Amino acid sequence: MNKEKITCIGAGLAGPLMASYLAQQGYTVDIYEQRSDLRKVTQSAGRSINLALSARGIHALKEVGIYDQIKPFTIPMKGRMIHDKNGETHLQAYGQNKNEMIYSVSRAQLNMDLMTLAEETGKVEIHFNQQLEKADLINNKLNFGKNQVSFEKIIGCDGSASPLRKAIIENSKADYLKKPLGHGYKELVIPPSESGDYLLEPNVLHIWPRGKFMLIALPNLDRTFTCTLFLPVTGTTSFESIKNEIEIIELFHNYFPDALEIMPTLCNDFQNNPIGILASVYCDPWHVEDKAVLIGDAAHAVVPFFGQGMNASFQDCSVLNSLIMKYDGDWTQILNEYSSKQIENGYAIADMAIENYLEMRDAVNDPVYQKRRNLELELERKFPDRFIPRYSMVSFHQIPYAEVYRRGEIQLKLMNQFLSNEIIEPELYQLINSQLNSIL
Repeated sequence: MNKEKITCIGAGLAGPLMASYLAQQGYTVDIYEQRSDLRKVTQSAGRSINLALSARGIHALKEVGIYDQIKPFTIPMKGRMIHDKNGETHLQAYGQNKNEMIYSVSRAQLNMDLMTLAEETGKVEIHFNQQLEKADLINNKLNFGKNQVSFEKIIGCDGSASPLRKAIIENSKADYLKKPLGHGYKELVIPPSESGDYLLEPNVLHIWPRGKFMLIALPNLDRTFTCTLFLPVTGTTSFESIKNEIEIIELFHNYFPDALEIMPTLCNDFQNNPIGILASVYCDPWHVEDKAVLIGDAAHAVVPFFGQGMNASFQDCSVLNSLIMKYDGDWTQILNEYSSKQIENGYAIADMAIENYLEMRDAVNDPVYQKRRNLELELERKFPDRFIPRYSMVSFHQIPYAEVYRRGEIQLKLMNQFLSNEIIEPELYQLINSQLNSIL
């Protein structure tokens, strides 16, 4: 049986990965991308948050056979290095064992490698400088300005501002909500030392939590750190309120003094790099009939505070691929099950990412949080198959996000009951055994 040609919109991270999955199953794929080819033009700076690769993304890269190629371009991070206002630091490990790490990876490098992998299958063609202006899902037509094409099946991998999602919403009267966080971000940089070495510990994610805002830094292979400043868009101490070099220096002197000392291009970067706006996207359904479907940010854009945007997108690709294999061309069944299976997971990781922002910018310095974190680790050691910290479930396991959210709520309630002396230790252990089934 001849397999349909698949059209993908977007050659960011999810698009080429999905195309590689499809090509390995015998499909031919056309990808349409609004940008120029990253491999042939210089990438503009200051427009992306560094990526943190974890278990879900690694699993997908292994499935298409590219992980061993990507791994040399990653830097393992074993935990959060918390920077206090006085410049003191302390490490909060991500997990209990040495293998529980996340990995800093270059977005550009990963993107280029994924595009090349897709093209090397001989079944994928990427069309650059093609901005989708309108998708006609009734007549299966796509308008790219002067270029108009027909499609058989279409997959929207076109990001949080997805034109294909707009067409799906209009066609199917889908529920849609875009929830702005009220915070934006700006990319900055810490250079190498004069001797060419890192100026901070490289194998950690650095965080300067300051309550209503924060600074983070992730290591790069060139010994730089990509820093991201998260601030309210408006109000006191916001991107709106900081207008000149004096105010930039004042902000960093007051809140990030140890970072200020090692950021010689701070003012230039702050004034010239754009402000990114943060928002979560909720959409239901993710598909139309048997012809069109959304994956990744196009379906469920999330704020970046759990490091799961890319990983969730890659898991979408893996799940969709498994359903294509399972139902062998029955696209009605494929897309119905994909939507019903993944939408609740998309909603769950969107909500958890917002909650993790509150934790990162504030709670990590809270003694109550630290007490609860120590209890989490103790309970994980005692019940390794039942009690797994939420961060670990998200980052080091394949447990569906919705199940992670459910279990995390149960665990939090039990810990709070114990810490407030509502229950005693034997009761806590009994409740863990009765309310949390084994998942390993």
